[in-house]
Amino acid sequence: MYGDEIYLCNKAIEIGQLIRKKRKEKKITQEALALQCGIDRSYLGRIERGEVNITVLKLYEIAHILKVEPYHLLPKD
Repeated sequence: MYGDEIYLCNKAIEIGQLIRKKRKEKKITQEALALQCGIDRSYLGRIERGEVNITVLKLYEIAHILKVEPYHLLPKD
């Protein structure tokens, strides 16, 4: 992997960790969040582990369901 690819992979991991953190703070299960987002629970797990890249639209949808502003699900740097 090149430097840029590693950087982007790390960002996907950070976004996933932030989604998981907010989901747990709201006491929502993966199953419940996935159902509300119209995705499979295993796919949400992959998002939270940073194994897949999500669209901006899906990020906004997750933020809406978690009742947070989308920027709360993005890394600070």
